[in-house]
Amino acid sequence: MRIVVVTGVAGAGKSTALKALEDLGFYCVDNLPMPLIPKFVELAHGSGVSKAALVVDTREGEFLLGAGEALRALRDSGQLVEVLFLDAPDEMLKRRFSETRRRHPLDGDDLDRGIARERRLLTGLREAADAVVDTGRLSVHQLKGIVQERYGRPGGTRLGLALVSFGFKHGLPPEADVVLDVRFLPNPFFVESLSSRTGHEPVVADYVLQNDDAREFLRRITDLLLFLVPRCEAEGKSYLTVAIGCTGGRHRSVAVALELAQQIGASYAVTVRHRDVERK
Repeated sequence: MRIVVVTGVAGAGKSTALKALEDLGFYCVDNLPMPLIPKFVELAHGSGVSKAALVVDTREGEFLLGAGEALRALRDSGQLVEVLFLDAPDEMLKRRFSETRRRHPLDGDDLDRGIARERRLLTGLREAADAVVDTGRLSVHQLKGIVQERYGRPGGTRLGLALVSFGFKHGLPPEADVVLDVRFLPNPFFVESLSSRTGHEPVVADYVLQNDDAREFLRRITDLLLFLVPRCEAEGKSYLTVAIGCTGGRHRSVAVALELAQQIGASYAVTVRHRDVERK
């Protein structure tokens, strides 16, 4: 049985992540006490449920202290358990609580104290996480997309590889495992006939890729990924996100991501996402 445990600080997007997993066909349960998880898994497995998503956070109270032991027990019993930890900067969390007029679950009268206490209580779960995603700069739709990319594959398939193009001026993708900088390649932005186009278009892709540096870079990165991915897979990772950045995220990074997907797609399940291609 495939089990995704969604955890993290209040206000970081756990409800959004759970809804995204529900859309993927996961049986979802919010705030199930840790001592009841083994019994839940037993009943769900007996009912034919093949994948489930569980939210675990500080609403558990004292039950949270047994989280590490419960996760180990699940894995020892042969379940495929993945822990997703969602986080965000304190200032962003406070802004979200202010906008929604919610009280913090641990200390509604002192938001700063509640956030600090929550972080201490969740230290063990963060350390046990298979993926930590900073949602501070993500929209609801972007977070949903990340969850669906990471957990949309059937359990037991080969490692999934996501290629994400982005612009450095808009910040690094928080979910990235590997970051590649392609700002050394020719920039179509400075060519009047290409500036308003994107790396999706062949004329732009040709301008970016049809030179010795681009061809050598693609050869080396393809070799690196074909070396790296199976070793990550052997280590037990189920997903690897490679972020490819240029200045604005509209030309060079898009073209390179698409070309890499073509070269690696025959060997691995590759998804491509262009974070900033519509931004100016």
